[in-house]
Amino acid sequence: HVQLKESGGGLVQAGDSLRLSCVGSELTFPNRPLSMGWFRRDRQFVAAIDRTGETLYADSVKGRFTIWKYNDTHTIYLEMHSLKPEDTGIYYCAADLFDGGTSSVDYHYWGQGTRVTVSS
Repeated sequence: HVQLKESGGGLVQAGDSLRLSCVGSELTFPNRPLSMGWFRRDRQFVAAIDRTGETLYADSVKGRFTIWKYNDTHTIYLEMHSLKPEDTGIYYCAADLFDGGTSSVDYHYWGQGTRVTVSS
């Protein structure tokens, strides 16, 4: 049973942009606000948006990536600009019913990931 589904990954060149999407199942989380985030590779923190809408970013992506939530849904996006080869990896969407954070242990639910490859 897939609770979080990512999409939007692909192969791009350095300097390009991508938008990742993550849709959380409303059947799994009916009417419950979620903290949601993006991690990559070995569960390295990228960005997060908590239940109040506050956002957090890893220093390596600040100014280049933007996380945002579509209204009051369980759908989040990660806008990635000025991509670098070091941004390459599988990007995972994560969610939790409580306060999220920058650590993977803060999140109970995980998607299968979407691959991003940035060529130099």
